[in-house]
Amino acid sequence: MNRVVLTRHADIAAALRDRRLGRSALHRYSRDELGWPPADPRQATFDAFNDNHLLDSEPPKHTRLRSLVSLAFTPRRVERLQGRIETILETQLRDLGGAGGAFDLVADYAEPLPVTVIAELLGVPPEERGQLRPWSAAIVRMYEPHKTPEVQRDAERAVTEFSALLRELARSRRARPRDDLITALVQAEDGGGDRLSEKELIDTCILLLNAGHEASVNGLAAGVLALLRRRERRPSGHWEALVGAAGHGDSLPVFRTAVEELLRFDTPLPMFERIVLEPLTLHGAELRPGDRLSLLYASGNRDAQKFTRPDDLLLDRDPNPHLTFGLGIHYCLGAPLARLELALSLRALCRTLPGLRLAEPDAPARYVGGFVIRGLERLDVVTG
Repeated sequence: MNRVVLTRHADIAAALRDRRLGRSALHRYSRDELGWPPADPRQATFDAFNDNHLLDSEPPKHTRLRSLVSLAFTPRRVERLQGRIETILETQLRDLGGAGGAFDLVADYAEPLPVTVIAELLGVPPEERGQLRPWSAAIVRMYEPHKTPEVQRDAERAVTEFSALLRELARSRRARPRDDLITALVQAEDGGGDRLSEKELIDTCILLLNAGHEASVNGLAAGVLALLRRRERRPSGHWEALVGAAGHGDSLPVFRTAVEELLRFDTPLPMFERIVLEPLTLHGAELRPGDRLSLLYASGNRDAQKFTRPDDLLLDRDPNPHLTFGLGIHYCLGAPLARLELALSLRALCRTLPGLRLAEPDAPARYVGGFVIRGLERLDVVTG
């Protein structure tokens, strides 16, 4: 099996829109035809989940699933969350804002919000939410190129346990509907009367958990690190500008624009893959079905052929055609929610803790994850 790595923005963008490439090839070919090894029985539950959701399906299945999910997971539903998100942030920051206090911005601020929001959005009861983040962390490790037996075991357990919870919730919502996303997905019906099957609904909800907070957690932590590092070198720079903007009631557009640049500057999902579906030649490389393309979003987001001063953090950069949420039919369905969470989280932080600084300005950043998902292990900060 060949693998081609694409680093230029134009090449990555073209690949994301090229229908000769996809997230899956097994809807067209058998493993033998592709020259792939047999399916690994140690990850059968994970594979059954992964083959049944939006991210790794292709038309016509992808078209059907996205249409049905979009009926329930609407922009209006996302925007209705703004007030609740602001309340959650206010409570978090009240607890963290003691004079001179120190905390880990990843565990104490970045992680709780998106998990709480996606849990409330879906309708997961508070007593069941403790496992959501560990389940997601176990599942997303399977998307890295190299997996250990331990990673497979953890992912199998996470999919099994989360599926059991969602199955119970879905059946409960069929009997007693509520104002939550699980109910909306249960009730979603297209013009022809088609609905999601129980397994499709479950696998969609697992995907929404995973995709619904990884970019938010890792994007916010990396963005704040970039801002505070620059604050150490230039006290009247980006952070102070955002602090000044945060005091105005109409400041959210400023933070929405800043978030786009932070997502470009330090990409929380630095690489995604595509699989070749039809024989093609790419920059002189002869590719056949089953070969893989590694799309380096992080590289494309710093491409000097696309961005002026690509290695500079320009919070007012506009337009900002970064690749972080993908392009084409697999453009991230949860992007509006991630953007809203990030903008509100950053604004609340600047408004409530304007004196925020790195606890150890010269300490090297420690990352977890790998090629596909990358985030800070922790980010120690002080409030004054």
